[in-house]
Amino acid sequence: MNEKPESLAHTTPIAPKDLVVLAIDLGGSHVKTRLSSGSDRRAAVSGVAMSAQKMVEAVKELTADWRYDVIGMGYPGPVTDNRPAAEPHNLGAGWKDFDFSAAFGKPVRLVNDAVLQAIGSYEDGNMLFIGLGTGLGSAMIVKHVCLPMELAHLPYKKDETFEDLVGERGLVKYGKKKWRKSVEKVVGRLQAALLPHETVIGGGNVDKLEKLPDGCRAGDNENAFLGGFRLWKDESLRF
Repeated sequence: MNEKPESLAHTTPIAPKDLVVLAIDLGGSHVKTRLSSGSDRRAAVSGVAMSAQKMVEAVKELTADWRYDVIGMGYPGPVTDNRPAAEPHNLGAGWKDFDFSAAFGKPVRLVNDAVLQAIGSYEDGNMLFIGLGTGLGSAMIVKHVCLPMELAHLPYKKDETFEDLVGERGLVKYGKKKWRKSVEKVVGRLQAALLPHETVIGGGNVDKLEKLPDGCRAGDNENAFLGGFRLWKDESLRF
Protein backbone atom coordinates (compact mmCIF):
# COMPACT_ATOMS: atom_id res chain seq x y z
CA MET A 1 0.00 0.00 0.00
CA ASN A 2 3.04 2.28 0.18
CA GLU A 3 3.27 2.55 -3.61
CA LYS A 4 2.33 5.83 -5.27
CA PRO A 5 -1.46 5.96 -5.84
CA GLU A 6 -2.64 6.13 -9.42
CA SER A 7 -4.16 9.55 -8.78
CA LEU A 8 -0.65 10.92 -8.06
CA ALA A 9 1.17 8.93 -10.72
CA HIS A 10 0.83 11.49 -13.55
CA THR A 11 1.43 14.65 -11.54
CA THR A 12 4.71 16.31 -10.62
CA PRO A 13 6.30 14.02 -7.99
CA ILE A 14 6.14 15.30 -4.42
CA ALA A 15 8.59 13.92 -1.88
CA PRO A 16 6.83 12.37 1.13
CA LYS A 17 8.41 14.92 3.47
CA ASP A 18 6.89 17.75 1.40
CA LEU A 19 3.35 16.36 1.19
CA VAL A 20 0.71 18.29 3.08
CA VAL A 21 -1.49 15.65 4.69
CA LEU A 22 -5.02 16.09 5.97
CA ALA A 23 -5.49 13.66 8.87
CA ILE A 24 -9.05 12.57 9.63
CA ASP A 25 -9.90 10.82 12.91
CA LEU A 26 -13.43 9.46 12.61
CA GLY A 27 -15.26 8.48 15.78
CA GLY A 28 -18.77 7.71 16.92
CA SER A 29 -19.35 11.21 18.30
CA HIS A 30 -17.07 13.47 16.26
CA VAL A 31 -14.98 13.59 13.09
CA LYS A 32 -11.74 15.50 13.75
CA THR A 33 -9.23 16.98 11.31
CA ARG A 34 -5.73 18.49 11.33
CA LEU A 35 -3.09 19.40 8.75
CA SER A 36 0.51 18.19 8.79
CA SER A 37 1.63 21.68 7.84
CA GLY A 38 0.34 23.01 11.14
CA SER A 39 -3.22 23.88 12.02
CA ASP A 40 -5.71 23.91 14.81
CA ARG A 41 -7.85 20.83 15.24
CA ARG A 42 -11.29 21.19 13.69
CA ALA A 43 -14.21 18.89 14.44
CA ALA A 44 -17.81 18.22 13.51
CA VAL A 45 -20.45 16.09 15.23
CA SER A 46 -20.82 12.62 13.71
CA GLY A 47 -23.21 10.08 15.29
CA VAL A 48 -25.78 7.57 14.10
CA ALA A 49 -27.18 9.82 11.37
CA MET A 50 -23.83 10.36 9.62
CA SER A 51 -23.34 8.43 6.39
CA ALA A 52 -20.02 8.26 4.56
CA GLN A 53 -21.16 10.89 2.06
CA LYS A 54 -22.30 13.22 4.87
CA MET A 55 -18.93 12.80 6.54
CA VAL A 56 -17.16 13.80 3.34
CA GLU A 57 -19.38 16.86 3.03
CA ALA A 58 -18.76 17.82 6.67
CA VAL A 59 -14.98 17.51 6.28
CA LYS A 60 -15.00 19.54 3.06
CA GLU A 61 -16.93 22.28 4.84
CA LEU A 62 -14.57 22.18 7.86
CA THR A 63 -11.47 22.42 5.68
CA ALA A 64 -12.71 24.67 2.87
CA ASP A 65 -9.86 27.16 3.45
CA TRP A 66 -7.16 24.48 3.84
CA ARG A 67 -4.87 23.28 1.07
CA TYR A 68 -3.54 19.72 1.17
CA ASP A 69 -2.23 17.04 -1.18
CA VAL A 70 -3.40 13.76 0.36
CA ILE A 71 -5.53 12.34 3.19
CA GLY A 72 -4.71 9.85 5.95
CA MET A 73 -7.83 8.57 7.69
CA GLY A 74 -8.82 6.23 10.50
CA TYR A 75 -12.07 4.27 10.29
CA PRO A 76 -13.85 2.64 13.28
CA GLY A 77 -14.10 -0.81 11.72
CA PRO A 78 -12.24 -3.29 9.52
CA VAL A 79 -10.62 -2.03 6.31
CA THR A 80 -9.87 -4.04 3.16
CA ASP A 81 -8.24 -2.71 -0.02
CA ASN A 82 -8.34 0.85 1.29
CA ARG A 83 -12.12 0.79 1.82
CA PRO A 84 -14.39 0.00 4.79
CA ALA A 85 -15.08 -3.74 4.90
CA ALA A 86 -18.16 -3.46 7.14
CA GLU A 87 -20.63 -0.88 8.40
CA PRO A 88 -19.61 0.86 11.66
CA HIS A 89 -21.57 0.32 14.88
CA ASN A 90 -22.00 3.94 15.96
CA LEU A 91 -22.49 5.77 12.65
CA GLY A 92 -25.08 5.78 9.87
CA ALA A 93 -25.28 3.54 6.82
CA GLY A 94 -23.46 3.60 3.50
CA TRP A 95 -19.84 3.08 4.57
CA LYS A 96 -19.00 -0.41 3.31
CA ASP A 97 -16.88 -0.23 0.13
CA PHE A 98 -17.17 3.57 -0.01
CA ASP A 99 -14.53 5.15 -2.27
CA PHE A 100 -13.13 8.05 -0.25
CA SER A 101 -10.50 8.96 -2.85
CA ALA A 102 -13.20 9.54 -5.45
CA ALA A 103 -15.44 11.41 -3.00
CA PHE A 104 -12.70 13.79 -1.81
CA GLY A 105 -10.97 14.08 -5.15
CA LYS A 106 -7.68 13.43 -3.33
CA PRO A 107 -5.60 10.30 -2.72
CA VAL A 108 -6.72 8.69 0.55
CA ARG A 109 -5.01 6.06 2.69
CA LEU A 110 -7.54 4.42 5.00
CA VAL A 111 -6.75 2.22 8.01
CA ASN A 112 -8.60 1.01 11.08
CA ASP A 113 -8.71 3.70 13.79
CA ALA A 114 -6.68 1.59 16.24
CA VAL A 115 -3.99 1.16 13.56
CA LEU A 116 -3.98 4.93 13.06
CA GLN A 117 -3.28 5.54 16.76
CA ALA A 118 -0.73 2.73 16.82
CA ILE A 119 1.18 4.31 13.92
CA GLY A 120 1.17 7.64 15.71
CA SER A 121 2.51 5.98 18.89
CA TYR A 122 5.14 3.73 17.28
CA GLU A 123 8.86 4.08 17.95
CA ASP A 124 10.58 0.79 17.04
CA GLY A 125 10.51 -2.99 17.41
CA ASN A 126 7.28 -4.87 18.09
CA MET A 127 4.55 -2.77 19.67
CA LEU A 128 1.08 -3.82 20.83
CA PHE A 129 -1.54 -1.07 20.88
CA ILE A 130 -4.63 -1.36 23.09
CA GLY A 131 -7.36 1.29 22.90
CA LEU A 132 -9.59 1.58 25.96
CA GLY A 133 -12.77 3.34 24.93
CA THR A 134 -16.36 2.44 24.19
CA GLY A 135 -15.00 -0.88 23.02
CA LEU A 136 -11.50 -2.35 22.82
CA GLY A 137 -9.29 -1.34 19.91
CA SER A 138 -6.18 -3.33 19.07
CA ALA A 139 -3.31 -3.37 16.61
CA MET A 140 0.33 -4.42 16.38
CA ILE A 141 3.29 -3.01 14.55
CA VAL A 142 5.98 -5.63 14.02
CA LYS A 143 9.28 -4.22 12.79
CA HIS A 144 7.44 -1.40 10.97
CA VAL A 145 4.72 -3.66 9.52
CA CYS A 146 1.27 -2.49 10.67
CA LEU A 147 -1.16 -5.26 11.56
CA PRO A 148 -4.83 -4.57 12.31
CA MET A 149 -6.22 -6.91 14.96
CA GLU A 150 -9.68 -7.81 16.25
CA LEU A 151 -8.97 -8.97 19.80
CA ALA A 152 -12.03 -7.37 21.39
CA HIS A 153 -14.42 -10.24 20.80
CA LEU A 154 -12.17 -13.12 21.77
CA PRO A 155 -13.71 -15.15 24.62
CA TYR A 156 -12.21 -14.40 28.02
CA LYS A 157 -14.20 -16.25 30.66
CA LYS A 158 -17.71 -17.64 30.91
CA ASP A 159 -19.71 -15.88 28.20
CA GLU A 160 -17.71 -12.65 28.34
CA THR A 161 -15.17 -11.30 25.89
CA PHE A 162 -12.14 -9.07 26.46
CA GLU A 163 -14.26 -6.10 25.41
CA ASP A 164 -17.04 -6.99 27.85
CA LEU A 165 -14.57 -6.61 30.71
CA VAL A 166 -12.33 -3.70 29.72
CA GLY A 167 -14.60 -1.72 27.40
CA GLU A 168 -17.12 0.86 28.60
CA ARG A 169 -19.63 -1.87 29.47
CA GLY A 170 -17.19 -3.46 31.89
CA LEU A 171 -16.38 -0.13 33.50
CA VAL A 172 -20.06 0.61 34.10
CA LYS A 173 -20.97 -2.93 35.17
CA TYR A 174 -18.08 -3.66 37.53
CA GLY A 175 -16.89 -0.22 38.66
CA LYS A 176 -13.43 1.31 38.42
CA LYS A 177 -11.65 -0.95 40.91
CA LYS A 178 -12.61 -4.24 39.25
CA TRP A 179 -12.28 -2.70 35.80
CA ARG A 180 -8.68 -1.70 36.53
CA LYS A 181 -7.86 -5.23 37.65
CA SER A 182 -9.46 -6.59 34.49
CA VAL A 183 -7.37 -4.25 32.35
CA GLU A 184 -4.20 -5.47 34.07
CA LYS A 185 -5.15 -9.13 33.56
CA VAL A 186 -6.28 -8.71 29.94
CA VAL A 187 -3.18 -6.74 28.97
CA GLY A 188 -0.99 -9.32 30.70
CA ARG A 189 -2.59 -12.18 28.77
CA LEU A 190 -2.23 -10.39 25.46
CA GLN A 191 1.40 -9.55 26.19
CA ALA A 192 2.11 -13.19 27.07
CA ALA A 193 0.52 -14.37 23.82
CA LEU A 194 1.91 -11.74 21.42
CA LEU A 195 5.31 -10.98 23.02
CA PRO A 196 5.56 -7.27 22.17
CA HIS A 197 8.64 -5.28 23.14
CA GLU A 198 6.29 -2.68 24.55
CA THR A 199 2.57 -2.01 24.86
CA VAL A 200 0.87 1.33 24.34
CA ILE A 201 -2.49 1.86 26.01
CA GLY A 202 -4.56 4.62 24.47
CA GLY A 203 -8.20 5.52 24.11
CA GLY A 204 -10.43 7.78 26.14
CA ASN A 205 -10.38 5.62 29.29
CA VAL A 206 -6.63 5.26 29.76
CA ASP A 207 -6.77 8.22 32.15
CA LYS A 208 -9.00 6.17 34.47
CA LEU A 209 -6.10 3.84 35.27
CA GLU A 210 -4.28 4.62 38.52
CA LYS A 211 -1.13 2.99 37.15
CA LEU A 212 -0.19 1.33 33.90
CA PRO A 213 0.46 -2.42 33.72
CA ASP A 214 4.08 -3.53 33.46
CA GLY A 215 5.69 -2.95 30.09
CA CYS A 216 3.16 -0.28 29.09
CA ARG A 217 3.19 3.41 28.33
CA ALA A 218 0.23 5.71 27.83
CA GLY A 219 -0.84 6.81 24.38
CA ASP A 220 -2.63 10.01 23.44
CA ASN A 221 -5.69 10.50 21.25
CA GLU A 222 -3.78 13.26 19.44
CA ASN A 223 -1.48 10.52 18.12
CA ALA A 224 -4.25 9.64 15.67
CA PHE A 225 -3.36 12.79 13.74
CA LEU A 226 0.33 11.92 13.80
CA GLY A 227 -0.65 8.47 12.51
CA GLY A 228 -2.57 10.07 9.64
CA PHE A 229 0.49 12.12 8.70
CA ARG A 230 2.83 9.14 8.95
CA LEU A 231 0.63 7.07 6.63
CA TRP A 232 2.09 9.22 3.87
CA LYS A 233 5.32 10.60 5.27
CA ASP A 234 6.97 7.60 6.96
CA GLU A 235 8.37 5.40 4.20
CA SER A 236 9.64 2.84 6.72
CA LEU A 237 6.09 1.68 7.52
CA ARG A 238 4.26 -1.08 5.66
CA PHE A 239 0.49 -1.45 5.92
